[in-house]
Amino acid sequence: MARHNDTGRLGESIARQFLIDRGLNYITGNYHCRYGELDLVMNDAGMLAIIEVRYRRKTNFMSPITSVSRQKQLRIMRATQHFLSQHSDCENIPVRFDVVGITGSPDNSDINWIPAAFTMDDLGGQ
Repeated sequence: MARHNDTGRLGESIARQFLIDRGLNYITGNYHCRYGELDLVMNDAGMLAIIEVRYRRKTNFMSPITSVSRQKQLRIMRATQHFLSQHSDCENIPVRFDVVGITGSPDNSDINWIPAAFTMDDLGGQ
């Protein structure tokens, strides 16, 4: 497995525990479909939180949060639509899109969680 995959899984693990500690309930992770991947799918008090996780050991070039481009947001939204079509138990739950940016080493991480970081309306309802 490529090293960046290991780093991504580590970041997702850190983010998942961080969010569980804040009261969210884990539903699934690494949901793959032809439109892309959802890093984490969690329930936050009756709302479906689709969470994009970005982990960077260093932020010399750009912060993890700002690395979630419009194109990436579109892929996340399309993958979410696919997820909802496959999980009828979730299709009537309100959805929000969060971003978790993690920097630093695994044992000394700085975590920045932005609930509702973007919406379907931000992208023109595409």
